[in-house]
Amino acid sequence: MNVLLIGSGGREHALASTLSRSARVDTVFCCPGNGGMTGDGLKCVDPGDDFEALADFAEKNHVGLTVVGPEKPLCDGIVNAFRRRGHVIFGPDQKAAQLEGSKWFAKTFMDRHGIPTAVAAVFEDAESACAYIRERGAPIVVKADGLAAGKGVTVAADIDEALAAVARCFRGDFGTGGARVVIEDCMVGEEASILAFVDRHSIRPLASSQDHKRLHDGDRGPNTGGMGAYSPAPVVDDAMWQCVNRDILEPFLRGCRDDALDYRGIVYAGIMVTAEGPKVLEFNVRFGDPETQAVLQRFEGDLADVMIKTVENRLEECTFSWSDDSA
Repeated sequence: MNVLLIGSGGREHALASTLSRSARVDTVFCCPGNGGMTGDGLKCVDPGDDFEALADFAEKNHVGLTVVGPEKPLCDGIVNAFRRRGHVIFGPDQKAAQLEGSKWFAKTFMDRHGIPTAVAAVFEDAESACAYIRERGAPIVVKADGLAAGKGVTVAADIDEALAAVARCFRGDFGTGGARVVIEDCMVGEEASILAFVDRHSIRPLASSQDHKRLHDGDRGPNTGGMGAYSPAPVVDDAMWQCVNRDILEPFLRGCRDDALDYRGIVYAGIMVTAEGPKVLEFNVRFGDPETQAVLQRFEGDLADVMIKTVENRLEECTFSWSDDSA
């Protein structure tokens, strides 16, 4: 079986290397890939980013599985386009991908299905958003509602910083991603990243990890797309895993079923371990970056087999094993 992997970063390099070790995989085509992948003997191709052109490439090259690294193609509907053509593709469809494409969509999903998260409100104009901030006080969190490459979140220590974050969103710093703003209470605790495979019947977590979003040492500076990660995350011990499964992952699966979301892929739950237990900061609808680079170093299974079974709603048949080493 040939695999088409869409993306060009370190996350995609880790995915491609892991997929290439599968007994089911002959060739991994990385589109567009990067120089590091070429140096590792992976095959980089660039048929273009148009969904029909990518589907044509998959058809001509006998691709049996397509895997999408970045969030934007998922939010733009690549899964829908490929499945219309009869291609096997790992990931949620466009409706389900709104869980990352719109933070407010995710917030209302969490509230509806009893998933613990921070109190929040959404605004479509700066005046109302700023009035809410002044009323609510600081610290407070300001988020561009749409996609912003991991850089649309400001954890504001004071009101002036929060007002400046609102101004950045509405003046277009994040493109259409900042056309609406979500403002939420600031949660206090230690963050962790939980990745889990999801199909219509099952949700199965991977090893825990923790990433570092702030630009500078000492957890200072603005949030970035990620400055590094390690696995496992010591804060996610056995008791915390029980809480995460009971309060976050199982309600997420039930919510997808209740809302008729076609979610066959990976979900990333960014959590804050608070004094009241784990709460969700955000959902992402793809493998985390840079968490994937650490987590997959510890993965000892057949990734392609797990992905195929997830797409076929047979995830419950999979068994995972993990190295005891840290990464």
